[in-house]
Amino acid sequence: MRFGRLEIDPRLSPAVLDTATWDQAAAWAAVQAGDEAFWPALVEAARRGAPLPAASGLTPYAPSCLFAGESLVCLAGLGDGQQVLLAVGPQATGLGLGPPVASKALAAGGRLALYPAEAAVLERLFRRLAPDKGPRALGPIPRLGIGTRMTTAVWPAVWRAMAQGGFAANAIQNSVRELNFLSTLLEGQPAAQNIAFGFGAIETGYTGSTFEGLWVAGVLAALKHGAPPRYGADADHIQVKRGRNGLAQAQRMLKATRYYSFYTLDVSDVLDYSALLAASAGAASAGAASLAASIPDATQRRDLLAWHRQPRRIGGFDYRPDDETLGRLVAKYQLGLDAVVALYDSIRALKAEHEPGSGDGAAFDLELSIDEHPNDVPTFACLTTTTELIFVLLEAQRRGVPLTHVAPNFGVEKGSDYAGADGLVGFEARAAELSRIAAEFGVMADFHSGDDLSAATRRAIGRATSGRNHFKVSPYLQLLFAEVLAEHHPDLFRRWWQDALAYAQRQAAEGSAFAAQCLRRSDVDRPTTHDAIFHNFSFAFVGRRDAGGQFICRQEFYALSPAFYQAYQDRLVGYLLGLAEEVGSRKEEVGSRKEEVGRKK
Repeated sequence: MRFGRLEIDPRLSPAVLDTATWDQAAAWAAVQAGDEAFWPALVEAARRGAPLPAASGLTPYAPSCLFAGESLVCLAGLGDGQQVLLAVGPQATGLGLGPPVASKALAAGGRLALYPAEAAVLERLFRRLAPDKGPRALGPIPRLGIGTRMTTAVWPAVWRAMAQGGFAANAIQNSVRELNFLSTLLEGQPAAQNIAFGFGAIETGYTGSTFEGLWVAGVLAALKHGAPPRYGADADHIQVKRGRNGLAQAQRMLKATRYYSFYTLDVSDVLDYSALLAASAGAASAGAASLAASIPDATQRRDLLAWHRQPRRIGGFDYRPDDETLGRLVAKYQLGLDAVVALYDSIRALKAEHEPGSGDGAAFDLELSIDEHPNDVPTFACLTTTTELIFVLLEAQRRGVPLTHVAPNFGVEKGSDYAGADGLVGFEARAAELSRIAAEFGVMADFHSGDDLSAATRRAIGRATSGRNHFKVSPYLQLLFAEVLAEHHPDLFRRWWQDALAYAQRQAAEGSAFAAQCLRRSDVDRPTTHDAIFHNFSFAFVGRRDAGGQFICRQEFYALSPAFYQAYQDRLVGYLLGLAEEVGSRKEEVGSRKEEVGRKK
C-alpha cells in the first residue's frame, strides 16, 4: 500500500504509521459482516470475564476490554491485519474518543461504533477511560528502560518478563537517533545526520520506526497482550544540538512524542566542558568573569549566588562552592539548563492541549541526561562530580523544573565494560555517592548504555543504589535477535552481516580509525554476532532505505518463522529477568510507591 511516497505492507512494517486502521471503509465493512447476535454475546462474555466468542474475520482481545457505563470498549484485530477499537452499548458514540468511523443501531438495543486505532484516539482512551492500560508517569521508582528497536517482535517477551519479575519498565523506548519523523518517510526525505556518542557520524532513523508509530505500536501491543500496569514510554535522548536550530529541532521531536510519558532531555552537546576542564588543569581564575558573562543581569546573578551560598549538607557532602567554582559551573551548564526550562515548558504546553482548561495536562516523568559528551572530550575527563550534580539539581529546583530522573556521567561507555582506572570499587563508590545525592532531591539516578556492562558491573550498580535505579538497554536486544536469527534463518543473517562489513569498510576508507580497528579485530571469513564488525555496524541494516525512500529489507524481519519468534522471545525473557535481578529492580521496590506518582509542574 502507498502512504504518501512510502510503499509498505503495514502488517509487516510496524511502528511506522500513527494508526493501525489504515483502510477505514474496509474495516467497517468487515465489522458489519458478522451475525448481529455476536455483539450481545461479546458484551456478556466480557462482563463475566468468560472467554470471548469468536467471529469470522474479527478477533477481540480480552485483555483490552473495559466498560464505560454500560458500554463495552475493546481492541479487535481484523482479517486484513488492521486493528480497531469497538464500542458496544448505549454510550458507544458518546465516550469522548472523538467521532467514530461509523456506527449503527443494534437490533438487541444500543449501538455498535468503530473507532480507528490511531494515536489521538488511543490517547483519549487512556486519559478518559483506561489510565491503567496505557503508558504513564511512574515517578522515581526502580525500572528497566527497554529499547524496542525490533518493536512487535520484542513486546510479547517484555510483558512476560515484567509479569514474571514484577518489575516496572519503560517498555516503549528508542533514542532520537533511532527514529524517523513520520513526515520524513511519507515525503521520501533522506535521513538526517547525527553524532553517536563513541562512534561518530550516523544517519538517523536506522530502526525504520517513527516517533509517532512506535508509540502506537507499543500501546496496541500492551492492550492486545495485557501488559502489566506499570509501564512507560520514553522519548529517549531528546537532544539539544549546538547551533541556531538546536532547540527548535528538539521541540519538533517533543511534538512528535507528545503522547509519551517519559522525556529524556539530553543537553550534553551544549555544555561548555572547557569551563571545568580548565579548572582541573590548574588554569588561572576565570570564575567571576564566567559568571558575569553567563548572567549579565546583576539581579539574576545575586539571586543565583544567594541560592547556592546557603550552607547545605546533601548526600553526606557539604555543599559550599566558592564564587570561582560557581562561575565555572554556571559557564558549563547555563545554556543546557536554559534549554531544559524551555523544553519543559514545551512539554507542559503539549500535554495541556489535550485537556483544555485542566492546567498542566497529563503527568510525565522528566529526566536530565548529562552522561554523554562530544567525542573530542574523553569520558573520564568529564566525570560528574558530587558538587556538579548538587549544583545541577539545585538549579533545576530553583528554576522550577521538577526532575524525576537524572543521568550523570558515571564513567559508563558504549561498547565496553567499565574501563576506569579506579576499577569496579571506584565505580561503585561513585555510583553510590551520586545516587545518594539524587535521592535526597527525590530524583532517581539513571544508568544509560548498560548493554555491554558485565554482570559484575551491573551487580555493582544494584549494590550502589540498593536497587533504586533506572537501568537502560537497547542494542543488546537487537544483537540477541541476530543471534537467534543466525540459528533459524542463516541466509538473512548472512546478508545482515555482509551489510555490517560493507558499512565498516566504507567508514574505514573514509578515515575512521574505530572502523579500521573493528576490521582488524574480526575474522571476515567467519561471520558472527560477537565480532566487532557486527557488534558496532549492524544497526543500520534493518531500517535502511533506498534512494527513493523505500525500505530495502525491513519487512523481512517481520515475516519470519513462528519458531524463530518463540525462540527469540524465550531468550529475551531470560535476559530481562536476569538483568532486573542484577540491578535490583525488585517487585517489592516497585510496589512501595503509589502508581500515580509523577510530575505535572
